[in-house]
Amino acid sequence: MEIKQNYSLEEHNTFHLPVKTRWFLEYDTEEELQTALRDEYFMECNKIHIGSGSNLLFLNDFDGIILHSRIGDITVVKEANEHVYLRVGSGVVWDDLVKHAVANGWGGIENLSGIPGETGAAAIQNIGAYGVEFKDVLETVEAYHIPTLEKHVFTNAECAYGYRSSIFKREYDNQYIVAYVTVRLDKQPRFSLSYGNLGRELSRYPEISLPNIREAVLAVRQAKLPHPEQLGNAGSFFMNPVVSVEQFDRLKSEFPEIPSYPAPENKVKIPAGWLIEQCGFKGKSYGNAAVYHKQALVLVNLGNASGSEIALLADVIMETVASRFGITLTPEVKYIC
Repeated sequence: MEIKQNYSLEEHNTFHLPVKTRWFLEYDTEEELQTALRDEYFMECNKIHIGSGSNLLFLNDFDGIILHSRIGDITVVKEANEHVYLRVGSGVVWDDLVKHAVANGWGGIENLSGIPGETGAAAIQNIGAYGVEFKDVLETVEAYHIPTLEKHVFTNAECAYGYRSSIFKREYDNQYIVAYVTVRLDKQPRFSLSYGNLGRELSRYPEISLPNIREAVLAVRQAKLPHPEQLGNAGSFFMNPVVSVEQFDRLKSEFPEIPSYPAPENKVKIPAGWLIEQCGFKGKSYGNAAVYHKQALVLVNLGNASGSEIALLADVIMETVASRFGITLTPEVKYIC
């Protein structure tokens, strides 16, 4: 276990904001995590757990303890005729897990290639892309309850997954620390290719295969999303709004070109990037923060932005979209004060 004081978080948030935390604690095992959780000083301090910081916006320095997992093992725990079950440490980089699965011919998460972050955070956020979500492969989540130190194994149903949400983001926000997840992958992959422009990109390839799908997804992402090492960002800043059929029909009558996708419970999902672009924000800069010129859903740090500058730009976007379309955008990024 490694503990650092007055530690810079610039490399632990993909906006690369130059904020610090009073204490930074990294652990390699469940036992080290338990030791930290039992510490009396730890119990009294303000604390949060982070992954790679790819979904965070720090507004100030953090006066407390930030924890980070380095539990990095991937183990096959069960095999059946059609599926293989992997127990994955929360500190495993998500795309490394996808690469590992594709290399072994296991399907189910190839559409989630290139998503930044770590596996523990994927379980909390219910990451998704190109018609696939983390919940589609999740079997169990092993997590520690911070107030009681008890370990609980959550089933998929108990996680209550929704669009970019889970019980860990709602009722149990900042109450559990994920140590491991178990995912179920297909030994005979079934491809999901109908969402967005993935199918068009795959038409360039000689055959449909797990490696080619992964390559195509990475190519599509790289074409429209800036790499955080070159331009600080957190990927999609806002969630795509989900509206009723009645509200969508009203919008369609006023804006005939509005794109949409079907959503659960007979609702309609509207691309937030399209709404933002229609309001004229794409490519516009506001101080040291900007809306990315290739994808209006992405807010970027031009080099010296503060978290407050980025939050202010997000506020202006939300107010403008609400005024024009009557839709309230919800940040996908979590603000840390």
